[in-house]
Amino acid sequence: MTEAKQAQDGRDPQRRILYCHCNYSRVVPKNTKAAVLEGLSDSGVPFDAVPDLCELAAQQDPSLIRLAAGGQGVDIVACYPRAVKWLFHAAEAPLPEEGVTIHNMRTQEPEAVLDAVFGTAEASNPDTEVVESAEAVESAEVVEAAEAVEVLEEVTP
Repeated sequence: MTEAKQAQDGRDPQRRILYCHCNYSRVVPKNTKAAVLEGLSDSGVPFDAVPDLCELAAQQDPSLIRLAAGGQGVDIVACYPRAVKWLFHAAEAPLPEEGVTIHNMRTQEPEAVLDAVFGTAEASNPDTEVVESAEAVESAEVVEAAEAVEVLEEVTP
């Protein structure tokens, strides 16, 4: 897909896409992960795929710091937005205040995720969260933060 085609489809060609396959957790249905990964692959748009964001966060992988500091904007395709924010926070790679959109494969259908990533979705989708401020990360609900910590503990050796 060319940059002109991406722009025509509503997608900023400079935005990055990070897809998490959630290898060590069974929280995202297999068919959802497969459909989203196939859709991303078939699109021709470059994207980064990681086996498990929780594992990267537990290891404080430097790629998370680079992604968070990238400055081009990023669509993160994973699970609950607050859990993803806490994973980046735990990896000492806080997400920027603007330019980050987190798409939730736990609650969204694959088509809705792909439409949102490629800018073809309707403007308001309750299962997609745009990071608006650093305060949002710190005010995340305790239950979702505890869930992120629990997943981190599962993948930490």
